Amino acid sequence: MDAEEWVFEPETLSGEELVRFGQLLDKRPAELHGRNVVMELAEQLLYVRTRTGLTRSLCANGVQQAFEARRGRRNIILKARQMGLTTWAAARFFLKTITRPGTLTLQVAHTQESAEEIFRIVHRFLDCLPDRLRTGCLKTSRANVRQIVFPKLDSQYRVVSAGERNAGRGMTVQNLHCSELARWPGDPAETLAGLRAALALDGEEILESTPDGIGGCFYAEWQSAPETGMVRHFFPWWMERRYRAKAVDENSLTEEEQALIEKHRLSLAQIGFRRKTQANFRGLAGQEYAEDAESCFRASGDSVFELSAVEQRLAAAPAPIDSRHNGEFEIWLPPVRGKQYLVAVDPAGGGSEGDYSAVEVLEMETGLQCAEFAGHIGGLELARLVTSLAIEYNQAWLVVERNNHGSGVLALIESVCRYPRIYRQSGQMGWLTNSVSRPAVIGRLNAGLIEKADRFMSRRLLAECRSFVRQPDGSTGARAGTHDDRVMAMAIGLAARAEILASGH
Repeated sequence: MDAEEWVFEPETLSGEELVRFGQLLDKRPAELHGRNVVMELAEQLLYVRTRTGLTRSLCANGVQQAFEARRGRRNIILKARQMGLTTWAAARFFLKTITRPGTLTLQVAHTQESAEEIFRIVHRFLDCLPDRLRTGCLKTSRANVRQIVFPKLDSQYRVVSAGERNAGRGMTVQNLHCSELARWPGDPAETLAGLRAALALDGEEILESTPDGIGGCFYAEWQSAPETGMVRHFFPWWMERRYRAKAVDENSLTEEEQALIEKHRLSLAQIGFRRKTQANFRGLAGQEYAEDAESCFRASGDSVFELSAVEQRLAAAPAPIDSRHNGEFEIWLPPVRGKQYLVAVDPAGGGSEGDYSAVEVLEMETGLQCAEFAGHIGGLELARLVTSLAIEYNQAWLVVERNNHGSGVLALIESVCRYPRIYRQSGQMGWLTNSVSRPAVIGRLNAGLIEKADRFMSRRLLAECRSFVRQPDGSTGARAGTHDDRVMAMAIGLAARAEILASGH
C-alpha cells in the first residue's frame, strides 16, 4: 500500500485492509505527507472513556502527537502525571496487534490495580470496534484474565503486573510497554532484563514513568539512554492542556515564574496551576509535575542529606587535578609536607559485581577531601593500595571499617604490609559500624554538607549523597540501583578524625 492509498472508511474496513495498514504503522508523518496512520486509525476505530465518564474517539493530544513524531524502536519516556501516554502506548500496540498477524504485545504495570485499569482501556478498544471486525477477522477465543487472543491472526495482547515472576517467560514479544518503571516492586532491573530477553530483535519497546528520585532502574535507564541507543522523550506538565487554574495577577509574578513564562511561553493560568500544585504537593511538586529532566529526579521526599546543600556544591565542585587506576582514583589536593592526613576505608569483597571498596583521604586539620578511590578490589590488593596511599600522605592515619571484609584487610595491613599507624577503637584495630554508630556518622556528614560543603570535592561522592535515602523499614542506605560506598567511607573518616583530634593524637 502506498502513502497515497491509506484513506479508509471504518464501516467498510476489511481484515485484509487492516493487515495492509499494518505495514504503514511505523511510518512517520513526514513520510505520509503530514499524516499519520496510527493517529488516523486511533481516531476512527478506538474509543476511550473521558474523566467525565463519557466515551469518545481517541484523538491524539499534543503529547501523544509529539511522541509519534519522534518515537524510535526503543523509547524511554520521562513525564509529568497523567499525560495520556499509557493510553497511547496501549492504543499504538493494540493497533499493531490487530493489523500484524503473529504479534504478541505485552504491557507491564507497576501494580495489580494498574494492570487491571490498563486492561480495561484495551478491552474498551476491542468492544467498540465495528461488529463486522469483532465477529470476523478479530473474533477472540479468549478475552479474560488480562489476555486477549485473536486466533485468526495468531496474535495476542497481554497485560500483567511487574510483581508477576514469570511475566514474559517463554514468549517472543513484538511490543513491550513498561509502565511506571520507577515504581516497580522487587528488583526492577532484573525484571526488565527478563522481559527484554523475550523481546524480538525487531520489536518495539517503550519504558515510561514519572520520576521517583535519583537512582533505581528507571533513572539508570534514562541516564544511559544516549549510550544504549534509546530515544529519550521528556514531557513537562505544561504540555498537558488541562493543567490550568485561575490566572494569577501579572504583578505578583516571581523572578522564577517570569523566567518560565519567557522561556516556555506559559500563560498566567498555567502559573496559577503551578502555584496550586506547589501548595498541594510541596517538596514533591517538582517530581509529580516535572519541569526539566534533571530537577524532577532530585525532588524526592526520602533523601537523608540536605539536597539543597548537595546540589549547590555539585554545581561548584572542582575537577580533579590528577587521576590514576583508570579514573578510579582521583586527586584534588596532593600531600603537603608538614600536614597530617587520614585515609578512611570502606572495604568490599572485590568482585566485579556488587559494592565498591571506597577510600577517602582527608586533611586532619581542616577535614578537606584530598583524594578518593572506589573500585572492585579487595583483600591483599586493597591492603597494599591503602597502605601505599597512607605512606604517600605523610604516614597518614589508616581508618578501616572492620565489619565483614574489613577484618581480613586489617590483618593484611598489619601482618603483610606492616603499616604501624592503624586507627583503633578500645584497643581493637579498625572502625566498627553498628546500629548506634551508623546514624551518628551519617548525621555528622550531613551537618558537614550543610555547614562546610566546600570541604567536599568529589562529584561522585555528592551524587551518592543525592541517592542516599530512608528505606521503608526505617534504615538508611543507597536507593536501589545505586551505591553508598563513598558516603560510608567519608562518614567514617569524618567521625574518626573527630575522635583522633579529641584524643590529642
